[in-house]
Amino acid sequence: MKYYADLSKLQCFSKANVEYLTGNESTAKSLMADYKRKGYIESVKRNLYAVISLETKQPIANRYKIASNIAKGSYVSHHTAFEYYGCANQVYYKAYVSGEKKFAEFEYDDIMYTYIAPRINVGVDTKENDIRVTSMERTIVDSINDFEKIAGLEELLHCLKLVPYANEEKLLHFLHQYKKQFLYQKTGYILEHYKKQLRLSDNFFLKCKENKKDSVRYLYNGLKYSSNVYKKDWKLVVPVDLMKMISKGGLYDAII
Repeated sequence: MKYYADLSKLQCFSKANVEYLTGNESTAKSLMADYKRKGYIESVKRNLYAVISLETKQPIANRYKIASNIAKGSYVSHHTAFEYYGCANQVYYKAYVSGEKKFAEFEYDDIMYTYIAPRINVGVDTKENDIRVTSMERTIVDSINDFEKIAGLEELLHCLKLVPYANEEKLLHFLHQYKKQFLYQKTGYILEHYKKQLRLSDNFFLKCKENKKDSVRYLYNGLKYSSNVYKKDWKLVVPVDLMKMISKGGLYDAII
């Protein structure tokens, strides 16, 4: 167990990490085979390993740590970032991971790790234990942009309800990075319902309106076939009462 303590500090690691510790490729290969046989480490995916706690017999690394080590530059994003910040209504058995290097979806320890191609390349913070995660403001913008693909609008609204504050300058910065006029519309309309909670000024919504599309858009595609209402100030077709989606717990409660 000469190197177990060193590997435990890393929590998850690659073959290169072991080679650095042992100073020899052959020794590293032999050590890893021995540790796997004894249950000290497990394979997460190709060239990524997790250290197993001798007390709990479970991986020492949590989903956020593993996600941050899947590939060079990987980071936690979208709903999983909300989970990291304690602002998720539900904990999913799927971890959303972004970064420059794409990877094939895989499952480890009952968690499915799914790659989401990033639309922008700023707003990633390194937290305690070297966990990489999108900032709260980028998480909000990413999640509004992708809610039809990830988690859904109802879960997004629940998550936003748990966010205590958002920096409006950072929100506007990420919106500018996206360069999507429709995203300004969606973000302004949705966050208007959390204006006081997030401490957003009138200027934030003015900036969103200045950058919105002139054409009318549906907030999400399903509204084409459901009861809806037109919001002239945002040029959006939206649910009759957006917040009923979380107060009554379902989409159909909100739009019938």
